[in-house]
Amino acid sequence: IGFAAGASYGFTSVLVGQPLDTIKTRMQAGSKKARQGNMISVGKDLVVKEGVRGLYRGGLPLFVGGTLFRSAQFGVNDLALNAMRSTRYNPDIPIPKEGRIFGIFDYEVIIAGFCGGIGRGLVEAPFEFIKVRRQVEQQWKLRDIYKGSGVTIFRNAFLFMSFMTYIDFGNQLVPGGLTPFMKGAICANLAWMTVWPLDVVKSQVQSGNFQGQDIPSLLKELHRSGRLYRGLLPGLTRSSIANGCSMEVYVRVQKIMEAQLA
Repeated sequence: IGFAAGASYGFTSVLVGQPLDTIKTRMQAGSKKARQGNMISVGKDLVVKEGVRGLYRGGLPLFVGGTLFRSAQFGVNDLALNAMRSTRYNPDIPIPKEGRIFGIFDYEVIIAGFCGGIGRGLVEAPFEFIKVRRQVEQQWKLRDIYKGSGVTIFRNAFLFMSFMTYIDFGNQLVPGGLTPFMKGAICANLAWMTVWPLDVVKSQVQSGNFQGQDIPSLLKELHRSGRLYRGLLPGLTRSSIANGCSMEVYVRVQKIMEAQLA
């Protein structure tokens, strides 16, 4: 169920969020003009030059890849979480407060989320490379599709771990839990803010516009120039809309499949 519901999450996320993702990537790793512009100017320039189709530049590999890698992240997360919980008690019951780290952190959720992020990164890396190259209008070769895969996997491991941890926080803080839209939007935004500098570096590594620079030097330059959170506004705007809508679809698909398999 996790793999199927995750696939629906991925397709919805790309459909809704791709335009702002293109703007975000151009601000992070595009031409010098784009890297110095704001969300409005970069988006306007893109639409003027390429029309609305330009906002979905690089979208085709993500429509395919997004369905697969989000299926992987949720599916692997569910498998890991159920494997850990089933050894001691009902897989549907989370760790009680007295068993949590500092009474807050569910270590099973953290580990399962980290595993889900690695699963996503392994699938996503080549699709993300192609998407970024198309978004910044750079040529690419098949032998290079795993360029930047290390930082992509690293980013995703901590991204999805943070996402699932924030969802767990929400379930503790809000009686009955957040609505699916608010859960997807708020928890995804908090997770992205946690790992955003890694996303900027990933985009730069995969863009081809920063040849000869390794990850430490890129981070150092971003810190020096105050651009560690470059593209955050369009990124979080995209994340709110895309993840909120996607979580609504995810929950509905999950409920339908659970009812059919009951």
